[in-house]
Amino acid sequence: MMHGRALLLACAALAAALPLAAETPTPCLDRLAFGDAASEQAHRLAAERSDTVAGGLGEPARRLLPLEPPAPDGGRLAFTMACDPERQTYLTTRLWGSDRGSESGRLYLFCEGKQVGYRHQGDVDFIDSAGDEPACLGRFFYKTLPIPLSMTRGKAAIPLEIRAGGRIWPYGETYEVYQKVLKQPTRGIYRVYTHTDPCCVPPVDEKQGAAPASPPARKTPGKEVVDKVKARVNRTVDGLVKAPKIGDLLELTLLARAYHVTWTSGYHKDAVVKRVVEAVDDLSRQHPRDKELVAKVPKWRSFGPAGYAVHLLGPQLKDALGQAVDHDGDPVTPEVPRREAWAALLQASLDYRRTHRPIYTNQAMISDLNLYYSNRGLAVVDPARAMPEEKARRYLYEAMGLQPWLGSDTPAGSEKPVGEGHVLVTSKGLTKELGYVGSYGEILDWAAKLYAATCDGEKPGDERLKAQLLKLSRARAVFRYPWVDADGCRAMALETVVGWRDGEYPGSVVYGARTGWEGTATCSAALLKDPVTVGYAQQCLADNQLFDGVEGVLGNGTPDATLTLLGLPDELAAVRAQPPSAIRLPMTDGQPDFAWADEEDGVLALKRGDERLYVSLYWRAWFGVNRWARVHCITPRFERLATIREEAELVPSGKEYTLPDWVDKALVKGFAPPGDIRQAFAGLKLPVAAPPPGIGRIPGQGDPFAGRAAFYACRYGDYLIGMNASKDKTYELTPPAGIAAAPDLVSGKTVSLGGPVKVPPMSTVVLYLGR
Repeated sequence: MMHGRALLLACAALAAALPLAAETPTPCLDRLAFGDAASEQAHRLAAERSDTVAGGLGEPARRLLPLEPPAPDGGRLAFTMACDPERQTYLTTRLWGSDRGSESGRLYLFCEGKQVGYRHQGDVDFIDSAGDEPACLGRFFYKTLPIPLSMTRGKAAIPLEIRAGGRIWPYGETYEVYQKVLKQPTRGIYRVYTHTDPCCVPPVDEKQGAAPASPPARKTPGKEVVDKVKARVNRTVDGLVKAPKIGDLLELTLLARAYHVTWTSGYHKDAVVKRVVEAVDDLSRQHPRDKELVAKVPKWRSFGPAGYAVHLLGPQLKDALGQAVDHDGDPVTPEVPRREAWAALLQASLDYRRTHRPIYTNQAMISDLNLYYSNRGLAVVDPARAMPEEKARRYLYEAMGLQPWLGSDTPAGSEKPVGEGHVLVTSKGLTKELGYVGSYGEILDWAAKLYAATCDGEKPGDERLKAQLLKLSRARAVFRYPWVDADGCRAMALETVVGWRDGEYPGSVVYGARTGWEGTATCSAALLKDPVTVGYAQQCLADNQLFDGVEGVLGNGTPDATLTLLGLPDELAAVRAQPPSAIRLPMTDGQPDFAWADEEDGVLALKRGDERLYVSLYWRAWFGVNRWARVHCITPRFERLATIREEAELVPSGKEYTLPDWVDKALVKGFAPPGDIRQAFAGLKLPVAAPPPGIGRIPGQGDPFAGRAAFYACRYGDYLIGMNASKDKTYELTPPAGIAAAPDLVSGKTVSLGGPVKVPPMSTVVLYLGR
């Protein structure tokens, strides 16, 4: 059996022998060209609040305009298109990839007056949500959505609409904050097509652009950003030392770390230690008067940042810990030794975090990190009350997916709300939330913090956590693809189209770890100093995309951002001190072709020549097996985003879930927009899968197993995918007739197609059927 690079090279040799000929155009049932009078008339177009413009490559397009006065809704286009009376009909919309600007709002599909899919994170979603960055510079992209079979069955044509709406802020807690008003025209809508083949290949007579050839590295900003970083950190440290009150507990961690960083204004300054002491004293006086304070501080932290500050300044605090202090703000109560007051505070934080452990991976990491921080601080002030180190690290191991997550502690032991076998990270190294997640799955910054928390000074930390951090880094690296930013510079973008909890396309610029207010592209590489993460970081530096991201962090005034900026100069120096690495992100141009799958998250990624393909076969199936797959196909000529029908086999529970008449969100009802807007898929019944033996449901958080199939079969263009997500059963993938053999892009072997292809447990087959 081949492993690692040998397998990649074998797959590369196999793929190199495969032709990269142009795809055969998809047979269309119908095609409507907006801005073409004859085409619009033939489809009985009725346009409200719309205009026609010359758009990308000079092609005509229609935009939808704001209402007068502006409202959450905008204009609309109503038209009639041919459909198939028996088979699944899809509608594909052609959009220009250089357009950008979130204020251009959203485009929704309606059929027979009902909304097709959901407005936010549904399994079937909207046509488009304009982003602030270009999706694919210089090219068109095509968005494919399914039309409910119940609406096309027995019909030759159907009435459709495209309606405009303002952008959505998903964290809004009222409709007015959540749903924004549309104040400017939408992006141009060029053409729509109806077809039955899930893979929409544009007609040969359509103009197509091309990805910019050999885009350059970004020229600005440069290393001067590091000076801005240092100025920001020092300004903050100086302000905190003089401030009458600490506003955020992370500021304590910032001060404690600054004390040990040579370039900061707080380096080895007694005033920094004094300020930390005063702040923890103040906190320890507040806690007895408000026992709920431990739950009120920022979510999942409790007093963890204070505990970490105490740990970092342990030697400097020895004398102060023995001093008598007011521990509750009551002048009548006798003073107690400071170590006693602080121990009560940190014990409360430790106990709360042990008994309130969230299950989603990013939340679990933050919570258990602060549990560990609380214990490290408690070990400084009262070692007898602290958990032994090996016991405390158990929580870090669970959060990092090294052993089963057992839930909150109870007097009778671990709660085990989902049994004893649920692990937060897949065996391939992705988080489980529930399938693949893009931005929310970027937990390398938090994973690095978990490992760093076990390091003492320059000494290496926990070896198990270190190895897991490297594994997570390799897995996430598959989900960065070549992209060209708005300035025409090369970059790597995070894959978000197939992400369960993502709503933005394209994703942010990401190389190794992401650069944001919680971490930077250099954080993992500086800690691990291995060729893999160092190679990813060096690629980011070669493309000069780090400093542009850091400029964005400088615009974030939170303590989280300042804490991240504090680490950057030394991280950067550590990466630059490493020898050059030949390793680059797998999807980078010139890297070997490969196919990679994670059966536990139901996701596939592959590179074949200059084509990249991402597929989520387990796609936003919260309540039942929906048999939808999500696809993102990237080529130099155009990109395709599609929600398509797949085949799925499941272990039935005997139950069904009926889709409710919701139009905002699929997971919860959300905000119903004004007017009588109904859901086109309402009433559809989904089979509910049985949970694995020994695994239970998560109280109050939905069912992570109801929508999981045991086997998926999906055809998209020249790719036939069979994914076996079961642990103990072999399934069969039925190939099309007329093809004797095909290469499997995962194994690198040629597979005979004389009969069904066997797919063993926890494995994936990707057959390339092109000629």
